[in-house]
Amino acid sequence: MRFVDEFRDPELGRALAAEVLSTVEPGRHYKLMEVCGGHTHAIYKYGLDDLLPANVELVHGPGCPVCVIPMGRVDDGIALARRPEVVFTCFGDMMRVPGADGTLLDAKAQGADVRMVYSPLDALRIAKEHPDREVVFFAIGFETTAPSTALTLKRARMEGVTNFSCVCNHVMILPPLRALLDSPDLRLDGFIGPGHVATVVGARPFEFIPAQYERPLVVAGFEPLDLLQAIAMILHQLDEGRCEVENQYTRVVPYEGNLRALEVMAEVFALRPHFEWRGLGFISDSALRLSDAYADFDAEQRFGVPGVRVADPKACQCGEVLKGVIKPWQCKVFGTACTPEHAIGTCMVSPEGACAAYYNYGRFARERAVV
Repeated sequence: MRFVDEFRDPELGRALAAEVLSTVEPGRHYKLMEVCGGHTHAIYKYGLDDLLPANVELVHGPGCPVCVIPMGRVDDGIALARRPEVVFTCFGDMMRVPGADGTLLDAKAQGADVRMVYSPLDALRIAKEHPDREVVFFAIGFETTAPSTALTLKRARMEGVTNFSCVCNHVMILPPLRALLDSPDLRLDGFIGPGHVATVVGARPFEFIPAQYERPLVVAGFEPLDLLQAIAMILHQLDEGRCEVENQYTRVVPYEGNLRALEVMAEVFALRPHFEWRGLGFISDSALRLSDAYADFDAEQRFGVPGVRVADPKACQCGEVLKGVIKPWQCKVFGTACTPEHAIGTCMVSPEGACAAYYNYGRFARERAVV
C-alpha cells in the first residue's frame, strides 16, 4: 500500500477485526497498552475500539510528551519568560500547560515575550533577528524530537549565535515503561509500541520487554489499519505462546533505528541522573540534559531557574491516566471542571493527551452510558 486512503480501507478494517475476533480466547480478558498518545487519538478518532471484541481492552500509556512535564518545570519556564531580556519560545500546546503559577499563555498576557514556534530552527531564526535579546527554546518531547533540538544547537554553534539557549526537557520512553512493568498494581498482556519514537531509536531497544517481562510488543504506525494489524499481531503472539518484539511499521521504522540521529543526540545530550515525571514521580536516567560540550547553550545554567517541585492539583488524576490505572472519564473532574478550554491537567491540554482524545471524540458520553 502506498496511499493514505489504502490505510483507511473499511473492508480491510473489517477483515482485520474478524481476524482479531477469531484469535481471542473466549472468557479471557486481554489488556493492551498503546504507549503513544498519537495512537490513542487515532484509536478514538476512527472508532477502532468499537471493532474489537469486548474482552480486548486498550489502556493508555505515558507516551504524550507534553503530558509528562511536571508543574515545577512549567514554573521554571514561566520564571525565565518573565525576565525582561528573554524571548521565550516553545511549541503551541506547551503554552497552555498549567503550572502552579498559571501558564505560559498567562505570562504572555501579562507582558512576557512568549512566542510559539513550529521547530527549534524557528527559535534560532528569532535569535539571529534579535541579537540584543536572549532567546530561550523550551525543548520537550521524547527521542522523536530530540534530534531536531540537537541539530539546531549544532547549527547555533557553527553560526556563532551566542544569544540562543535551551531548556532541555527531552525524555526517553524506555525508563517509564520499565517503571510501569515493575509496578505491582498494573497487569498488561502486551504493548503497542510507539511508532514515532521508534523511527529514531528503532525496535531493538524494546527487546527487554519480552526478554525480562515476558510481554509482546509490536511497533505500530498511526493509520487505522496499522493499529488493527498491530493488535492482531500481539494477539497472535499470545495465542501461539510467543513473546517477541515485532515491527509492523516497517515502511518507516528500521529495526536498528536512525543511526545518524542517535549519533547527533549522543554528541549534544547527556543523561540526567533523575527527572520528575508528572504522575510517575522521579525516574532515574529517564531524561536528557545538554552535554558538557554544549553547556554554554544551557539556559538553566545561563540564567538559573527556581527548580522547585510542585505537587499536582489534588482533583487532577493525570498520573493515573498516564499509568493506565484509570480511563480519562473516571477522573473526578473530566469534562466538568477540566475541559480543553480550561484544563486542570496536561492530558486534557495536549493534542496527544488521552483525556483530550476522549473529550474530542465523545467517548466520555458513551463510556458513562454503559457503566
